Amino acid sequence: MRVFSHALHPTPRPLLLASAAAFFAAFFVTRFPDVPGASVGSYASTVLIALPSLVALFAHLGPRRAALSVLAVSAFAYAIESVGVVTGFPYGAFFYDDALGPRFLGLVPYLLPVTYVPLVIGAVAAAWTPGRLAPRIVLSALLLVLIDAVLDPGATALGFWIWPEGGPYYGVPLSNFAGWLLSGAVSAALLLSVGRTRTPPPPGALDSAILALAFWTGAAVFSGLVLPALLGAVLFVLSLARRAALKTASKSQ
Repeated sequence: MRVFSHALHPTPRPLLLASAAAFFAAFFVTRFPDVPGASVGSYASTVLIALPSLVALFAHLGPRRAALSVLAVSAFAYAIESVGVVTGFPYGAFFYDDALGPRFLGLVPYLLPVTYVPLVIGAVAAAWTPGRLAPRIVLSALLLVLIDAVLDPGATALGFWIWPEGGPYYGVPLSNFAGWLLSGAVSAALLLSVGRTRTPPPPGALDSAILALAFWTGAAVFSGLVLPALLGAVLFVLSLARRAALKTASKSQ
C-alpha cells in the first residue's frame, strides 16, 4: 500500500485520467473489435499513446539526437521483426494480421515503431542509474520482456498477430520472450549510445509506457487473462513510483 500511495501522490492528474481512459478503452476493443471506424480509432490512440514519451525524449536530448535515436531504434525494429516473420528467429514462428494496418514489405505494420519505440524509451528511463551502460541495458531489456508478458497475450487474443504453433503462456511461445530479451537489449543499447547523456531522463519519458500498460492491463482483465492482468497492475504501479523517483532526481540536477 505504501508503494501504491507513493506512486499515486505525485502523479499528474491528467496522466491518471488518461490511464483510466486507456484501461476502459480496452473494454470496447476486446468486446466490440469489429465496429465501424475501429481501425481509425486504433491508429489514433496508438499515436496519442506514443506522443508523451516522444515529446519528452526530444525535449531531453534535443531534436537532432532524439531524431537519430528514434530512427536507429525504428530501423532496428523493422529489421528484427521482418527477420522474425520470415525466419522465425528470434521470437518463434509468427505473422501479423491485417488488424494493425498496412505492412512494410508485406511483413510488419508501418506503425510498428510508433508502438515499440515509446516502450523502449520508457524501459530505458525506468532502468536509469548513474554509472555504466551495461547494467542499464540489461535491466531495460528485462523490463521490456515483462511489458511484453502483459501485452502479448492480449494482442494475441485480439488477433493482432498469430502464433501458428501456439505456446504455453496464453498461446505465446517462450521463445518470444527470449527474442524480446535480445531485441530489447539491442534497442536499449541503440537508444543509450546514440542519445548519450549523463543526466537522468525526464519523468515524462515513462508516460507512454504507463499508458500502454494501462491499456494492455485492461485488455487482459476484459479478456480473462489472469496472470497478464496481475503483472500489468504491478508494473503500472511500479512505473508510477519510478516516475516519481525520476521527478525527484530531475529536480536535484
